[in-house]
Amino acid sequence: MARNRIEIPEAKEALERFKFEVANELGVPLKKGYNGDLTSYQNGSVGGYMVKKMIQDAQRRMAGQ
Repeated sequence: MARNRIEIPEAKEALERFKFEVANELGVPLKKGYNGDLTSYQNGSVGGYMVKKMIQDAQRRMAGQ
C-alpha cells in the first residue's frame, strides 16, 4: 500500500501553506482539521492544481538553467 509522506520533513509547513493558498485560489473552503464536508471533486481539485503548479515551477527552473 502506498503511503503519502513528505520526503523532507522541513517542507511540511510550506506544503500546508501552499495547499491553503491553492484552495483559496480555487474557491475551495478548506480549513484546518476536518474537511469531510467537502466533496472529493473539491479536495481533488486542490491536490491536482498543486501538482500542476509544482510541475510548472520545475519546468521554469529547468528552462532557466
